[in-house]
Amino acid sequence: MKTPPKTKPKSTAKPAAKPRKTAGSAVGKKSTALNKRHESVRKAAPKSVKKAVAKKSAANKTVPLRKPSLKAASDPALTKLVVAALEDLKAVDIKVLDVRDLTVITDTMVICTGTSNRHVKSLAQNVLDEARAKGFRPIGIEGLAEGEWVLVNLNGVLVHVMQLQTRAFYQLEKLWDMGQISDSRNLI
Repeated sequence: MKTPPKTKPKSTAKPAAKPRKTAGSAVGKKSTALNKRHESVRKAAPKSVKKAVAKKSAANKTVPLRKPSLKAASDPALTKLVVAALEDLKAVDIKVLDVRDLTVITDTMVICTGTSNRHVKSLAQNVLDEARAKGFRPIGIEGLAEGEWVLVNLNGVLVHVMQLQTRAFYQLEKLWDMGQISDSRNLI
């Protein structure tokens, strides 16, 4: 006698309700599809790749920001290099400000004046060229096209090359000079 083939019993659970279509549902579908694809690629990857990815993700964990030590100053050789590059092209009224106690953006600010647009541009370009020649890589340069106020960020030293009118208007020395701030606190 033949036995009937075994069949699976039917589930009594109701099928899941379909999600309502909304304006943002297309984005959700796309990200879900991408997550499924990434998961399938992860499962199919060999063990050596999985280990490398695990090491990389462990190395990329976020580290809480810490306040920089006040003793750690910017490279004095870089400050000397900047001042020498500015003096080489006859910059006017060079000021070097130590702002470690005031901000975490930079340690030293160098402020100088150029006599014209071309002079300001050439001073900033000379600072860039000398820094690159000595192996210091600038992070950013702003205002080189206009030539009224050029800011060169050398990671620890900010260089402001300004025309006389711009420098007189903004008065950065008063803003960042520690002596001026302590004097105004004593008056109050």
